[in-house]
Amino acid sequence: MENKKINYFKPLLILAMVILALFVGVKLGRVFAPKYYSVSGSSNSMARIMDYISKYYVDPVNIDSLGDKYIPKILKELDPHSIYIPAAELQMNNEPLEGNFDGIGVGFTTIADTIVVTAVFQGGPAQAAGIYFGDKILAVNDSTVAGKKIVNDSLIKMLRGKSGSKVTVKIQREGENELLPIEITRGTIPINSIDVAYMITPTTGYVSMNKFSKTTYSEFVTAVKTLHEAGMQNLILDLRDNTGGFMDQVIAVTSELFAEKKMIVYTQGRAFMRENKYSEGKGICSDDNIAVLINNHSASASEILAGAVQDNDRGTIIGQRSYGKGLVQHMIDLPNKAGLRLTIARYYTPSGRSIQRPYGHGMSEVKDYYEETNRRYQTGEMLSADSIKQTDTTKYYTANGRVVYGGGGITPDIFVPSELYGEYVKGLNETFLKYTIQYGGKYRNALSQMENTSQLEKFLEDNNPYPGFYEYLAHEGVKNPSKDVEKTTQQIDMLLKMHIGQISNLHELGAFFFRNQTDSIVIKAIDVLEKVRSTPDNAD
Repeated sequence: MENKKINYFKPLLILAMVILALFVGVKLGRVFAPKYYSVSGSSNSMARIMDYISKYYVDPVNIDSLGDKYIPKILKELDPHSIYIPAAELQMNNEPLEGNFDGIGVGFTTIADTIVVTAVFQGGPAQAAGIYFGDKILAVNDSTVAGKKIVNDSLIKMLRGKSGSKVTVKIQREGENELLPIEITRGTIPINSIDVAYMITPTTGYVSMNKFSKTTYSEFVTAVKTLHEAGMQNLILDLRDNTGGFMDQVIAVTSELFAEKKMIVYTQGRAFMRENKYSEGKGICSDDNIAVLINNHSASASEILAGAVQDNDRGTIIGQRSYGKGLVQHMIDLPNKAGLRLTIARYYTPSGRSIQRPYGHGMSEVKDYYEETNRRYQTGEMLSADSIKQTDTTKYYTANGRVVYGGGGITPDIFVPSELYGEYVKGLNETFLKYTIQYGGKYRNALSQMENTSQLEKFLEDNNPYPGFYEYLAHEGVKNPSKDVEKTTQQIDMLLKMHIGQISNLHELGAFFFRNQTDSIVIKAIDVLEKVRSTPDNAD
């Protein structure tokens, strides 16, 4: 029986390879042939086979549909990051790195089959039309969406549309008895790659960057200029959970950290000769002391920046070992309007370390590869630096002769354990949202007028949300924590303030301001930078 299954699948696998060869071989030949490739006779033969199948096969064949189904299986045999993106998914897949999209500008989640607005983008059409955090969307135009198990993609399609077009939503708002019909004129919504930039101490600026999109460099330059005007001498660049993006953007940002020409990264592949990337020198942050924060979800472009800073001894890397994604993908537009991200080279840090961690081939190996970062919690790596196994075979040296290690990812100079939430706190995610909606409805006018973090902090002192939250928990039948009470209480207090800061007029700044007050990695970075700033240059 098993052999029959294999024999049945084998023709499909061959067909998939033919489809892949047709889509990729012809396209690569068109894009790269003048410099790197010639399209071989085998590629032409495969294209001819596809032509025969399309014209003469006994039954109609939808080549695009076959491609969508079987090409991803072929790519799993290559590496974990070469992926096929069907035409229907390509635009949404690219949007986060494009820097904008057309829509109304809200984030949402589903609670008990009801769509609840969880974020309203600053300056967006929804905010201008009067949509608030916590509003429940019951209908879009003439379509009821409440009480139905509507999938996110379906709702996104209903809310999005060309800039200038209109959509009407019917919402239910906390404290209001009547349904509110609100007409929104869609617009272009920016997708910022910098969450927040502010002075975390009188001399230290803090910048949180979530990706490297087309607008990252311009956002970064604007942010640090403002911070310098406010007195910044130290820079904390938080790249935790930054999954990467465009290479030209990370090169441009990293270049601004150096006073002289320094190697940032080099790439090399079978068909691509080694190419070195250097900083231009005289960067706008060249006089600042630098700390870069990373964790197990810092990947690709963020690892390039961290590796360049570490290998050139330009600053201090703090946190946990990064993801280990060092494969270079080239985006290829296919004839069926789908896309292929094909790995063509590897990234190497200036010392010669490959950023990419080991991987196998095939479906099971790829699954194991993606689960590896979560297994770091089980092995203890996220809690103890001693759990990271280093060997002499992965030893490299920085510009000043310090030992650093390869083997996948960037190992921080200073390890700080991950702060884990207990099961009790993790179980309160939906409760935090519901209570924040209630609290925000009560104090909406005051929260919408917050001008700075000092005002917000004073407001929460005068209108402490903590006692009311525990009353809300009791009303919902949630018992008080029975263990780790002090730590749990501290985490709840911080998370409550974060949620309320987020829905205030300060938005991301309000949330990060409270989170960073208790964030052990940020606290360590402040301490390290203050010591560097106070140490004379000629000190031993």
